[in-house]
Amino acid sequence: MHELSLVQGLLDQLERLVTENKAGKVLKVRVEIGPRSGIVIDSFKFGFEVLAAEHVLCREAELEVVSPTPVYRCSGCGALLESHVDAWPVCSSCGRDHAFPEGGEQLVLLQVEMV
Repeated sequence: MHELSLVQGLLDQLERLVTENKAGKVLKVRVEIGPRSGIVIDSFKFGFEVLAAEHVLCREAELEVVSPTPVYRCSGCGALLESHVDAWPVCSSCGRDHAFPEGGEQLVLLQVEMV
């Protein structure tokens, strides 16, 4: 489960931020996990819950995960298309039914609340 190593990296980063900002602890963490990142969100949340308990500065932190809608680029006209299903969306601009995935591999720290 690679989610545990990702969570450990996040917690290390959070502890550095707390130290750099002379804060006492982390209250809330907001991350974005892309739909094609290969990260199982439930496993990531579980890993955060377990590993954060071992980190004094992050022990009480609440984790919020944002997962954006998958985006595709039309192979005909280049338009960006959003789709909630795992099938190629039909382009609303040119009508082609073939598009390729655009991005979605990210794990991004969006926001940290500290006191």
